[in-house]
Amino acid sequence: RKMVVVADPMVDREFGTGCVKITPAHDHNDFKCGQRHGLDQINVFAESGNVNENGGPFANQHRFEARKKVEEALKEKGLWVGKKSHAMRLGLCSRSKDIIEPYLKPQWWMNCKDLADKSVKALREGELKIMPEFHHQTWYHWLENIQDWCISRQLWWGHRIPAYRVTKPAQPSEMWVIGRSAEEAKKKAQEKLGVKDVEVVQDEDVLDTWFSSGLFPFSVFGWPDVKDNKDFDAFFPTSLLETGHDILFFWVARMVMMSIGLTGKLPFHTIYLHAMVRDAHGRKMSKSLGNVIDPIEVIEGITLEDLQKKLHEGNLPDKEIEKAKKGQQQDFPDGIPQCGADALRFGLLAYTLQGRNVNLDINRVVGYRHFCNKIWNATRFGLRYFGDDFRFPGALSPTASL
Repeated sequence: RKMVVVADPMVDREFGTGCVKITPAHDHNDFKCGQRHGLDQINVFAESGNVNENGGPFANQHRFEARKKVEEALKEKGLWVGKKSHAMRLGLCSRSKDIIEPYLKPQWWMNCKDLADKSVKALREGELKIMPEFHHQTWYHWLENIQDWCISRQLWWGHRIPAYRVTKPAQPSEMWVIGRSAEEAKKKAQEKLGVKDVEVVQDEDVLDTWFSSGLFPFSVFGWPDVKDNKDFDAFFPTSLLETGHDILFFWVARMVMMSIGLTGKLPFHTIYLHAMVRDAHGRKMSKSLGNVIDPIEVIEGITLEDLQKKLHEGNLPDKEIEKAKKGQQQDFPDGIPQCGADALRFGLLAYTLQGRNVNLDINRVVGYRHFCNKIWNATRFGLRYFGDDFRFPGALSPTASL
């Protein structure tokens, strides 16, 4: 096979030699570059992480061992010039810590352009409302620049994709049929091919979890079998969805698109997006950082020692447990004092003035505990002088100024 040389603006000519490899099957940027220049997408890895048959004499070797062998082969041929280390970012698996290798594999995709346009139109024309309104820009940004959605996942849990590959009779290229069951898929294949002796095998992939959850507003009522379904008629569409702003596109937009596409209706008419609760430093709460705040621990209080004991009750690796302990020692050196439910409620209500994020500081909640204590003590003091026969004049309710 001849090596193809192309010129492309992707390369930084001021960095190194200005000449780089292109592996369209194993790098996101290279994939796009390959599409621009019509390059072949040659996959050199097997699912095991070993080099596949495209690796020639290096086939079946572990990819890291194959690198060493390639270097040795170049030296033997007198083609080796040298090597130099460069700092770079590498993706690591959160579980195995192995280096992630981008890998081309057939997937199922959904064209979202038409549904995205209808979702944008619904907001623009006031049929759909999003509050607070500063989230409108996020909605438009995502949906006006919508891409095809990869809806298949190679996992062991989730909804199986209802696609069946025809294995008999043999086909010149893969033939797929869609069905609610293997029997339905087999019947469709028989009708399409005009033969009786047909065998089908269901795809092992599952649907993206956001695809499954996008069906939630109407699937919970038994859709598509909703004829004379009183619950469906009464509760779909609903009036309000309340959720965090971080999943506006991943979940909310998908529910809107799926509902429009499959029922012709919006799933709800108003979306209220709350702020995300973070730690006092503005960091996302994470078990590995040790900054997750359990409301019960704020209400009842907990010592630093007990906080750190709870880290061992989960499934964190030892390295992350040590990291979490350091974070807890920094943020909660004396543990979390007992604040009570009223102080926690007061604190959370006070934080609602913030926009996109709530940076929850335990010291501030402690301050509200002191404030609640003052109200309690002032009330007790006043009640001592009201007399036993004192009665409040009717129901007390908040005023507009409060």
